[in-house]
Amino acid sequence: MAAIGKTKLDSGWLAARSTEVSLSGIQLTTTHPPSIGTSPWMEAVVPGTVLATLVKNKVVPDPFYGLENESIIDIADSGREYYTFWFFTTFRCKLSGTQHLDLNFRAINYSADVYLNGHKTVLPKGMFRRHSLDVTDVVHPDGENLLAVLVYPPDNPGSIPPEGGQGGDHEIGKDVATQYVEGWDWICPIRDRNTGIWDEVSISVTGPVKIIDPHLVSTFFDNYKRVYLHTTTELENKSTQSAECSLNIQVTTELKGNFCLVEHVQTQHLSIPAGSRVHYTFPELFFYKPNLWWPNGMGKQSLYKVSITVDVKGYGESDLWGQLFGFRKIQSHIDTVTGGRLFKVNGQPIFIRGGNWILSDGLLRLSKKRYKTDIKFHADMNFNMIRCWGGGLAERPDFYHYCDIYGLLVWQEFWITGDVDGRGIPVSNPDGPLDHDLFLLCARDTVKLLRNHPSLALWVGGNEQVPPDDINTALKNDLRLHPHFEKSVNESGKSTEDLSPVLRDPSQYLDGTRVYIQGSMWDGFANGKGDFTDGPYEIQNPEDFFKDDYYKYGFNPEVGSVGMPVSATIRATMPPEGWQIPLFKKVSEYYEEVPNPIWEYHKYIPYSKPGKVHDQILLYGSQPKDLDDFCLKAQLVNYIQYRALLEGWTSRMWTKYTGVLIWKTQNPWTGLRGQFYDHLLDQTAGFYGCRCAAEPIHVQLNLDTYLIEVVNTTLEELSDVAVEASVWDLEGTCPYYKVHEKVSVPPKRTVPIAEMKYPKSKNPKPVYFLLLKLYHKSDYRIISRNFYWLHLSGGDYKLLEPYRKKTVPLKFTSAVFIKGNTYEMHMRVQNTSKKPDAKTLTYQNNFTTKQGDGDFDTASVDCVQDGAGTKNEVSWLQKISRRFTKETDDLKVAEINGANIGVAFFLHFSVHGVKKNHKEGEDTRILPVHYSDNYFSLVPGEAMPIKISFEVPPGVTPRVTLAGWNYHGVHTVH
Repeated sequence: MAAIGKTKLDSGWLAARSTEVSLSGIQLTTTHPPSIGTSPWMEAVVPGTVLATLVKNKVVPDPFYGLENESIIDIADSGREYYTFWFFTTFRCKLSGTQHLDLNFRAINYSADVYLNGHKTVLPKGMFRRHSLDVTDVVHPDGENLLAVLVYPPDNPGSIPPEGGQGGDHEIGKDVATQYVEGWDWICPIRDRNTGIWDEVSISVTGPVKIIDPHLVSTFFDNYKRVYLHTTTELENKSTQSAECSLNIQVTTELKGNFCLVEHVQTQHLSIPAGSRVHYTFPELFFYKPNLWWPNGMGKQSLYKVSITVDVKGYGESDLWGQLFGFRKIQSHIDTVTGGRLFKVNGQPIFIRGGNWILSDGLLRLSKKRYKTDIKFHADMNFNMIRCWGGGLAERPDFYHYCDIYGLLVWQEFWITGDVDGRGIPVSNPDGPLDHDLFLLCARDTVKLLRNHPSLALWVGGNEQVPPDDINTALKNDLRLHPHFEKSVNESGKSTEDLSPVLRDPSQYLDGTRVYIQGSMWDGFANGKGDFTDGPYEIQNPEDFFKDDYYKYGFNPEVGSVGMPVSATIRATMPPEGWQIPLFKKVSEYYEEVPNPIWEYHKYIPYSKPGKVHDQILLYGSQPKDLDDFCLKAQLVNYIQYRALLEGWTSRMWTKYTGVLIWKTQNPWTGLRGQFYDHLLDQTAGFYGCRCAAEPIHVQLNLDTYLIEVVNTTLEELSDVAVEASVWDLEGTCPYYKVHEKVSVPPKRTVPIAEMKYPKSKNPKPVYFLLLKLYHKSDYRIISRNFYWLHLSGGDYKLLEPYRKKTVPLKFTSAVFIKGNTYEMHMRVQNTSKKPDAKTLTYQNNFTTKQGDGDFDTASVDCVQDGAGTKNEVSWLQKISRRFTKETDDLKVAEINGANIGVAFFLHFSVHGVKKNHKEGEDTRILPVHYSDNYFSLVPGEAMPIKISFEVPPGVTPRVTLAGWNYHGVHTVH
């Protein structure tokens, strides 16, 4: 007898082009099964796409490398048959006589014929729908089962005009599929249009009764003290007899040490007629003061495990289902002060700082491991929302799982985008997909797939467009709110808190808990009327983000800019001809950047806007001399650009703005714009500019007024704190030092503290550094640290070019903790060019505990330094070692000697692998790496704790290296 439950079929797949296979599906799954190594069959990527399989087998080159995509035939030129592929695998499943087996496809693009042991089933069209086939009668209970799937591309793959454009010729919009695949201004065309079995395939064993799509909803009363869990599930009796069932629900919470606390257990009895489906609603479960789920930066992401099982009389356990669930309430309304949409979580307003997201990988090589890195990166940047753009995916449960874990609210759009649905050249079809019923079927199925995730915050009809009237009306009706989740006071003035019991159980709705907005620029986003008031999408003068006239509306769903990666990524993703930096062509008093053809193909966006923004890279001196110089200066600009963007928005928190979403956080291919980490998973400096600017409590400089401001997005008042402002010049002296001690900041407020007056002082230096620290007066523990490099009004940073010749001494004290192939390094970096100034104690950079900081809680790294003693360093490491399982904790000390006194500027670590048989020019980076901070600077005497964690491939020895503005070459520090 097979165990009840699901088994993934994610390995052992073969694939072949249909025109190269002479056998029928019946033959493939009966008498002539294919085998690996037999032409034309190759190892397949499932889940994945046809193109991902061809790339894996080197049948075609990597379309993301250089201009190789141009050498791959496009479906418009080859015809749909060229990308129509067979996928084949086998599985075993020993069923008893009363068990049932379902074959499940969580998503296929675009339609398919399924053959199992010679029996054919047609899977209907639609990229965003699940398929579940009862194969009990055709499965071999005691032997091998042969499964072949013939996958057809989208019906309307379209063609790519010579000039490219948004969504090619827009034909893909006629199908219910991803729309980016014909190319956009940030990605090249995907040649197979993502044809394939692109999501999970599984078999599931049940008894007579199957559990289908339970819906979990929590309602709150008495200021969140009294909470009810509502649950409705569909049950299918697959047998020919009436089933007497015991339906069980259990809610547990995880405690320390792998123990679970059972919060609730409930059993209900019901009878299900033979061959029928029924919906059953459990009696509500009561919780008193449960741990709530909060977004990143507002509190913990408390999650409970909800388990449902069904036992059938005379059979036993028939099916089981489980889901992590967070108790939380999300509301939003149009704010009367700003006109922007204001979100509340558990009754508390949350200032939205997040980013736009397309998908993890353009070839749909999706994995839990990559999703975990993607979402953790967003949490590391202190973001609290991700917008899933309408031209991309309805994201997968694995994506949402990690958003639940790390506290990222999700704005999920359906598959409408204006460029493909009513705009463009030629003008696209304004009526959306050809099959409106199919669109709605996929939308409803997507809601059922994702609705139990606490991170899911709202549904949106489309990007810069409203769905066709009939679809929009249906979605509004399907996704109408249950009365409990409407705004806190209804039209009669009666508080919805008094609605008990409420009208119909909320778990009986399709969703009922999340607002539906018809489009990304409607109803509190952009100008709220659908006019094109999102953007801009290019480089800005950093001070402009702080000005009254920069953006008129309360919530900008898309504002974009540059995103050049580091030089190692360019070398890893382009041939040498792609390593040529842009030509700088003078246009009047401005410079225009002219990129090489490979950069242009990879959608490079320049660091200048002639007529508006002087080239921000040329601010650092003469034209960059080579790729390394260009990319390093680009990182300086990335950091300033994105920190200023977020600080400008946060400066007007609640007075002008309710939120902002940056276009975009990453690229699903090797693109050269709008990203905080590249497709290889190496972060740009913009990542750390965002991480700094979006911290929950933050000290910042208003670049327009030069007022020092403190931002408090938390729920607690900030009191008994002080702000230290110190200016450091290029000679390593501190000409300006000021402490502002009478500081208190109410919750959810931005408060100006005082003007930073150094630029108005006598003989200010043309280029200088500013270090701001917000700290507790009682123990000098740092709450927020922010480092700026600045020039006087109308100036530039050209004096930083000769500063590169200055090398200041650094000392590194580190320990490594190893568990399996995971390394965690704790490092203390100190600028030893001179002893700290006696008038400040904040140089130790003892950071206060940061709520929800997860893996990177810098409070776990106590920096105790009273000069230069190894004893204190050992004590510091002993405190760390008590927190981690370790196999080695050797204390290591490394030093970089230097004769100069000054700021160690723009230091950045990287991790490399040392292995035998190293090839010249090979990219040695180990990626991804999580850093508690990077691209940081240290003033004389200052020390900084840094935590670094990464996984090491087998057979590789890691080494951590350091580079910086005034550190040339690569310095190995561990």
